[in-house]
Amino acid sequence: MYRFSNTVIGFLNLFTLLASIPIIGGGLWIARSSTTCESFLQTPLLIIGFVVLIISLAGFIGACFHVAWALWVYLVVMLFLIGTLMGLTVFGFVVASQGGGVQVPGRVYKEYHLEDYSPWLRKRIKDPDYWRTIRSCILGSKTCEKLALWTPLDYLEKDMSPIQSGCCKPPTSCNYNAAATMVTQDPDCYRWNNAVGLLCYECDSCKAGVLEDIRRDWHKISVLNIVMLVILIGIYSIGCCAFQNTRRAETDYPYGENRMTKVRPRWDYYWWRWLRDRRDQLY
Repeated sequence: MYRFSNTVIGFLNLFTLLASIPIIGGGLWIARSSTTCESFLQTPLLIIGFVVLIISLAGFIGACFHVAWALWVYLVVMLFLIGTLMGLTVFGFVVASQGGGVQVPGRVYKEYHLEDYSPWLRKRIKDPDYWRTIRSCILGSKTCEKLALWTPLDYLEKDMSPIQSGCCKPPTSCNYNAAATMVTQDPDCYRWNNAVGLLCYECDSCKAGVLEDIRRDWHKISVLNIVMLVILIGIYSIGCCAFQNTRRAETDYPYGENRMTKVRPRWDYYWWRWLRDRRDQLY
């Protein structure tokens, strides 16, 4: 159908246009929050919201009102978005391919080591300013308070999240008996402190636990990105058809007379003109 692609692109962009409003609103609402963890989401939400708003507006105007330049802008930005999303997906799989926990003998939970993760992630997590912000997030989430009531039996039978395993307790291999003080131990054993505000928040195991959480989230996001790429490529293909329809509508061709009579008419212009004259003679 001649206008089907325009209709589909128009409805899709109307939907995304309306969806961008709560995204922008969420970013502005987070900007008012004083919680450090939530402020991480503010900038990405605002950027995504405004990009979706602009793309959707250009696609809707171009498809529904046959504005070729608006559809051209829409397709160019969509192509850039597809390329960026593809690059981020590949980068996510490469960076998040390393890591994972080590099973502790006799325990359900795992422990995590900083050297097991990619150099890019390690460099990022060792940045003092970056770690200070993450540390405030962990303290604000009160993750370690959930382990305060655990009994020794719970540590044997219950599982822990990566952050709980790395930040809320010393490494299981640590030995704090007086006779073992002369034995070389994991450096994190000496960073551990019983104080509620200290614990093992400056340990490498804590940073490794955060990286494990990031790695797992990136795997989920990468799978979602692949689904989004398939959808975006499908929408881009329909948008190309809508752009061609809009260009034809601007010249009323092939359903009307080609207006380019002064500057090198198209190769089949005279054929269509001959058919039109024959039709006029018959009727």
